[in-house]
Amino acid sequence: MTINEIQDKIIEEFSIFEDWMDKYSYLIELGRECPMIDEKDKKENNLIKGCQSKVWVSAELIDGKMVIKADSDAVITKGIVTLLLRVLNNQKPQDVYDANLYFIDQIGLSTHLSPTRSNGLLSMIKQIKLYAIAYTIKGE
Repeated sequence: MTINEIQDKIIEEFSIFEDWMDKYSYLIELGRECPMIDEKDKKENNLIKGCQSKVWVSAELIDGKMVIKADSDAVITKGIVTLLLRVLNNQKPQDVYDANLYFIDQIGLSTHLSPTRSNGLLSMIKQIKLYAIAYTIKGE
């Protein structure tokens, strides 16, 4: 699936919920599906700066696509990073870098997060896009 097709599917999933408490519950549920980062990768250079909770993100290039894994010590944050991974995981680095992550606004996430969680979300996106740039420059 393309990045936009995945985003459209997420928007459709979240449209079922009218109440934000239900959306938060769904985020928590999604966090259980997070592609877990290996314990050995829970190191300082994979720790996202700017997050209130601890969030680790690692990426590697396999067969020309980014394989991204993550973990967080907070359940809602883990759900948020899982959404990002659903959209960006197993995509080409250039596509990840070029991605317009419109689903964040469309599902109302950007307006319902606390300022610290919003900063954390932006930091997660920035780090994933930095990995994408690195893999694009390397030309691997």
